[in-house]
Amino acid sequence: MSETRAIVTAATGRRRRAAATRTSAGRVTWRRALARDWRLYSFLVLPVLFLLVFRYIPMIGNVIAFRRFRPGGSILGDEWVGFTYFQMFITNGQFWTVFGNTVLLGGLTLIICFPLPIVLALMLNELRSSRFKRIVQTISYLPHFMSVVIVAGLVLQLTSLTGTINQIVEAFGGTAVPFMQRPEWFRSVYVSSEVWQTVGWGTILYLAALTTIDDQLYEAARIDGANRWQQTWHITLPGIRPTMMVLLILNIGSFMAVGFEKVLLLQNPLIYSTADVISTYLYRVGIQSAQFSYAAAIGLFEAVIGLVLVLGANSISRRLVGTSLW
Repeated sequence: MSETRAIVTAATGRRRRAAATRTSAGRVTWRRALARDWRLYSFLVLPVLFLLVFRYIPMIGNVIAFRRFRPGGSILGDEWVGFTYFQMFITNGQFWTVFGNTVLLGGLTLIICFPLPIVLALMLNELRSSRFKRIVQTISYLPHFMSVVIVAGLVLQLTSLTGTINQIVEAFGGTAVPFMQRPEWFRSVYVSSEVWQTVGWGTILYLAALTTIDDQLYEAARIDGANRWQQTWHITLPGIRPTMMVLLILNIGSFMAVGFEKVLLLQNPLIYSTADVISTYLYRVGIQSAQFSYAAAIGLFEAVIGLVLVLGANSISRRLVGTSLW
């Protein structure tokens, strides 16, 4: 028994010394890597500072959603009010209007704008003329680099009573339509401008993902007699599925954050019934009216919904498809 106990004790000691040696070696390796590649690690300084200053430190300000903030008082609020501001927002008569508009605009943008870059990438991938492919890519990418102010200005000019669209309508014998004065037209105009501005840029990631698919899979499929549609369905789409799911989860996460700048620039009091979303309502009644605690509560409400959507989409994707962000 004593010999067995001694052997076990010696083996345990050796394992502990080996683990300590590996840990020490790992620390030395990390230090050596940092000393050797410090120039590369230095590139992380600015991004980390940016995230710290503009993303994490401002989170402390969310506390004023639960405290009454008065200009000139404490930066973290003067007194605790609990969920008062959340109740004010939810019981407000405009809550369901702005919430419904946000969900509808976000849903339409997701349903229409998400699959179109995939379709465009597949079409570009089938082109044989590299010159024509580059021309199409350049034309489709350009709107992304335009300022939102420029895009909104173009949309307002095109949809005005004397704009290009109404000139075409009148040329075919129709009557000019005041698109931006009628609430029923806002969603169509907004989603159309989003398609024009974002679809071309969205194809970049999918075109990059298409280059990672092994050409031997297509050769084997052709030998088995598969046509182009069958190759696309059984090889191309499964090959870019991880990229599709990651982008879908990210888009779902920003589902409630409908483009604030463009909506704000396109809307006017005549179309608030369909154009007023949570972010613009927050800006108008929270910031312009100096109700900062109320604005913080609305922003936190929107952020929590986005977080829940991301977590839910990530969990569903991991279970059904096996692809997720984490």
